[in-house]
Amino acid sequence: MLGAIGILTIVFILCLLINIPIAIALAISALTVVLIEGTIPISFLIQATFTSNDSFSLLAVPFFILAGELMSTGGISRRLIDFFKSMVGSWTGSLGLITILASLIFAAISGSGAATVASIGGIMIPHMINSGYKKPYAAALTASAGALGPIIPPSIVFIFYGIMAGVSISDLFIAGIVPGLLIAVILIIINYIVCKKEGYVDQQPEEEKIGFWRSLNEAKFGLLAPIIILGGIYGGIVTPTEAAVVAVVYSLIVSIFIYKELRFSDLMDVFLKAAVTSGSVMIFVGTATFFGKILTLEQVPQYIANGISGFTTNPIIILVLINLFLLVVGMFIETVAALLIFVPLLLPIVIPLGVDPLHFGMIVCFNLTLGLLTPPLGLNLFIGAKVANIRFEETFKHLTPILVALLILLGIITFVPQLTLFLPHLLSSK
Repeated sequence: MLGAIGILTIVFILCLLINIPIAIALAISALTVVLIEGTIPISFLIQATFTSNDSFSLLAVPFFILAGELMSTGGISRRLIDFFKSMVGSWTGSLGLITILASLIFAAISGSGAATVASIGGIMIPHMINSGYKKPYAAALTASAGALGPIIPPSIVFIFYGIMAGVSISDLFIAGIVPGLLIAVILIIINYIVCKKEGYVDQQPEEEKIGFWRSLNEAKFGLLAPIIILGGIYGGIVTPTEAAVVAVVYSLIVSIFIYKELRFSDLMDVFLKAAVTSGSVMIFVGTATFFGKILTLEQVPQYIANGISGFTTNPIIILVLINLFLLVVGMFIETVAALLIFVPLLLPIVIPLGVDPLHFGMIVCFNLTLGLLTPPLGLNLFIGAKVANIRFEETFKHLTPILVALLILLGIITFVPQLTLFLPHLLSSK
């Protein structure tokens, strides 16, 4: 077993060092163990990869990705931003506040951090820069607001965790509401402090001002989208997968027939973008599942569990160690891949400690979401920096206080389980 662990680790690291994509690196390292040991048929790779994607729940992922693309291209995100501009006005740091609020609503539609940064950041970062905001701060704030995507329901990350852990996806969505709102509050407070210090008071030109009621009327279909999607799920009308399909149909109708900003000729490009993104995610699912099954066959989860329990039986220390481990993992491995690899390894460790799988899901998902902001992977950070046309390392100074605040929130979520559990328990008791 130790030999298999060594082979997996060495081959995987070597693949990453020579810039092989993580999804392919997972398959190569696991397949190397299969070939060397010779006890598992090579066809197991095909079986594991195919069956892992053969899931009704997983259909929600490509549909939510497509819904995000449609809403971004069809003018829904722009109208949401115009609405928040009219509502916020010219307060200190109002453009930063608009970015956070618009990201909050868009996250409740797309379920994706990267999609939120790309859609909202593509509009707001240039606007902030033109209004005198420093480029690194505009990029760091937008990237951080994109972290709402995987936490505010409906969340693609929660869908994967729910499948891996056998936890209700609807309950995970409900559990993410409070942590997601807390992230938004933290970002709003930090944005106000920074903008007060830097003197960012946003004066909107008269010709660009839009009346509140007019902007509300324009944005009403975007604001209705999360109500329809989440209301359908929590009301028991649709499953999360069916809600994703509803989101796509709703986005198509609004973008093509109401706003008329999306033409039928544009659909091919939108579908292509969504297909490429979804395809890359599903490749991760297949190869990571194969990798995880090899780990299970080699009894790696038991080995890790015995190692940790041999080191300590204190649940607090174990949760701290797991958090530290996942923070490092999030720096190097994409969120979905990390979930698929490590959830089957870590769940058997925490369940005997009395940790609720729903609560643990929030710990894991929130923790790995921070990986979207930490290099060398830091997908949100790279997207924000690219839009701002700067090197991503220039954002570190402004990102540091945000990360510190979010790490404190991670600690609170970890050791105050009722913050996550009280809302699902409250709604389930009715």
